[in-house]
Formats: sequence, C-alpha cells, structure tokens
Amino acid sequence: MFQGAAQAAQDYGAEAESGPDLQYMLTHHLLDGPYLEVVILGIEWIIPLPHFDPIHLGPLTIDMSITKHVFFLLLAAFLCLAIFIPIGRAMRTKYADRAPSGFANAMEAMVLYFRDEVVRRNIGHGADAYTGYILTLFFFILFMNLLGLVPFGATATGNFMVTGALALVTFVVTEISGMRTLGFAGYMRTIFFAPPGLGPVGTGLMLVILTPVEFLGKLTKPFALMIRLFANMLAGHTLVLSLLGLIFMFAGGSAIITGGVTVASIGMVSGIMVLELFVAFLQAYIFAMLTAVFIGLIQHAH
Repeated sequence: MFQGAAQAAQDYGAEAESGPDLQYMLTHHLLDGPYLEVVILGIEWIIPLPHFDPIHLGPLTIDMSITKHVFFLLLAAFLCLAIFIPIGRAMRTKYADRAPSGFANAMEAMVLYFRDEVVRRNIGHGADAYTGYILTLFFFILFMNLLGLVPFGATATGNFMVTGALALVTFVVTEISGMRTLGFAGYMRTIFFAPPGLGPVGTGLMLVILTPVEFLGKLTKPFALMIRLFANMLAGHTLVLSLLGLIFMFAGGSAIITGGVTVASIGMVSGIMVLELFVAFLQAYIFAMLTAVFIGLIQHAH
C-alpha cells in the first residue's frame, strides 16, 4: 500500500541532494504529492501517505490514495468540525437562555453577518435555508487557505481539482435551487430563452442564438469560481517561494551580496505573507458571496 509513496519519497530525497534548484523547489512545494515534508531541528523527515490501488469500475478509475493536498483538505474539514460542533452544542445548552461570550460570541456575530448581509441580501425569500451551506463553504475554504501559510503546510485550494470540486457542488446546489423555486417549466426558460412579442420566426431565431449563450453562461459561473480561487492562492505562494528562492540563488556570491539579498528577500516575504493572510480571508468570502449571488440570480430569473 505504501510502496508508491515510499518510492516518491526516495526520488524526492535524491533530487533534493543535487543542490538548490529554484524551479524544482517551486514545483515541489506547489504541486501535489504522495508524502509530507517536515523539518525538525534541521532534520528533514519525508512522511509517506497511504497509497491504495485504484478501483476500476468499467471505464471509470477511482484512486482513493491520500495525497498532500487531500491530507490538508481533510485537516481543514476536521478543524471545522472540532471548532463548530462544540460551539453549536454550547449554543443549545450553556447559552440557551443568555448571550454567548468569548469565542462563541465572535462566531455568532460572524454567522449573523453572513446570514443578514450575504445570504439574505443576495438570495431574498427562503435565503435562510442556504445559510448553513454558504457558511460551511466560507470556513472550509478559509481553513484550507490558512493551512498553506503555516510551516510545512500546503494550500489545497492551490489545486484546481479541489476548487473545481467546490465549484461543481455549488453549481449543483444553484441549479437545484432554481428548479425548486421556478418549477421545471420556469427552470427550462432560463436555458431556452427568447424575448416575448417576436412572433414565431423571431422567437425561433432568438432561441437558436440565445440558448447556447444561456447554457454557456451557466457553465462559466462555476468555472470562474474555480479559476479565481485557484489562481489567487497559487500566485501568492509562487511569489513567496520565488522571493525565498533568491536567497539560495545568491548563496554562492560574496557575503555582502548574499546578506543584502537575504535581508531584502525576508523583508518582502514578510510583507507579502501579511497580504496573503488578508487574501486567504478575502478569497473565502468572495467564493461564499458569489455562491449566494448565483443562487439569488437563478431564483429570481425572469
């Protein structure tokens, strides 16, 4: 089961010993892999992750192996459960008859903000039914973003397969919500659309022109969600690692040049890391807000 991961770890160790390579360092830390790397007291540990044989179901192949990004995705899900399940229980028992305090109070304020300013404002009638889903999206994406900023962490949202899966789920939720609100006939009018009063010939012509446009419009919304989150997270980490890589690139020069590059690199990276912290919150918020906007648009389609 661990043979593939162990072989990958051996290959990584052999390549790492060949010397500093900026391109290799970037691809190694940004791309997915079947192992984790941890440095403790100057000693680098390569931890293989569970590898399973693929499951073949006819033409479909399912690989249930745990990779680096899957590991941090599951860790983000665990953090969501570990934080919010105790808060939810406390709200029903300890704070059932009084206002919450401390961390629970901060979480209640955030939940109320999302419910009132994001969900209700963008969806309208029946919005409260989607508050749980949109809040789950926000915190799940936020934790994945933040885990990429901790030492030895990886950003699962820097993988377009992860952001694509999130966008696909949002697409399904959006389309189902539209069908439930508009009915089957009303939902089909969001695809086969023609302005009224054009006559049979004009209506047929407009259907031929607008139907592909409306159908592609449905697909571009989740695609935009996927690319926006993926590109922003990947670009930020690429910039941070590139600036850090300058230290190794100039390590063989004079002490003055090496020291100057090191100080400049660390200073720029420190500033960018603060910006990345802001981006982690911003991108989670944008994904959640646009989900609410898309649900509201299809429910109020004319």
